[in-house]
Amino acid sequence: MGAGASVHRPVLLAETIEALAPRDGGRYIDANLGGGGHAEAILERSAPGGRLLGIDADAGAIAGARDRLARFGDRLQTFHGSSARLAEAADRAGFSSVDGVLFDLGISSDQLVDRERGFGIRAGGRLDLRFDVTRGEPASSVIAALGARELAGIFRQFGDEPHAMRIARAIVAQRVAAPIDTAELLAALVERSVPAGRPTRIHPATRVFQALRIYVNDELQALEVALVAAIDRLAAGGRVAVLTYHSLEDRIVKRAFATAVRGCICPPKLPTCACGIAPTLRLVTKRAILPGEAELHDNPRSRSAKLRAAERLAVAA
Repeated sequence: MGAGASVHRPVLLAETIEALAPRDGGRYIDANLGGGGHAEAILERSAPGGRLLGIDADAGAIAGARDRLARFGDRLQTFHGSSARLAEAADRAGFSSVDGVLFDLGISSDQLVDRERGFGIRAGGRLDLRFDVTRGEPASSVIAALGARELAGIFRQFGDEPHAMRIARAIVAQRVAAPIDTAELLAALVERSVPAGRPTRIHPATRVFQALRIYVNDELQALEVALVAAIDRLAAGGRVAVLTYHSLEDRIVKRAFATAVRGCICPPKLPTCACGIAPTLRLVTKRAILPGEAELHDNPRSRSAKLRAAERLAVAA
């Protein structure tokens, strides 16, 4: 999608840039480049000498972001691949030490209107849900192959879906007659399968689509790996900021930050530390930053966003 065609709106933009505090000459990694909105602000704030490495598993997102950010020239480098490959991407770009890393774990508005992969329930299209269509299995193959118990487990674990088993059984029954290979078919099936609730903007199939997307892209494992690599790459005073949209993502971030802030892994009963592991981070945000009323009104998709940030401590010699 070209630069002029993008409909992406970055979430918590001002708050994220304040948390990262970009500066002239700094080196930054955007581990989920997406529509390039956050990357654009980082490059603007770090002018004229700041550089940014943008990573994304979606080749289309990289192409669109490069169009949008063309004016920054060679200050922008990109890497096509999962954020789990952050260390590899940084090595290739010569980013052995960085001043900031951003994770924005949501999907972009551009992806939601892409009918080739079915991210948007209302937009419809092929039921794929992969960011990188050259790797792994599409969601349509997953729901064609797994049993009801396995499908229900995915919907519960990754989507907090209260009607997981009812939906899973409906999928298994439906696929006997015809494959469920489009977003429209799956959305309609879920809507028929769950009890009618109070009218809301949120489609009844939202949790199921979210769960399948997280599953087929192995997003939680990628986040755990990438967070470790990001913290390891930070220079003293460098910051990592993470935008999450799901309780499981937020739990992973809180746990990683807490471990790095605590350092010591000795049993609590020991009177003094015997492990010698020093803290490596301090929290920049004591608690998660949430969108304000104005942003929620202008961009309802930001409703579940949480921003957390931490700063790398100097390592004792």
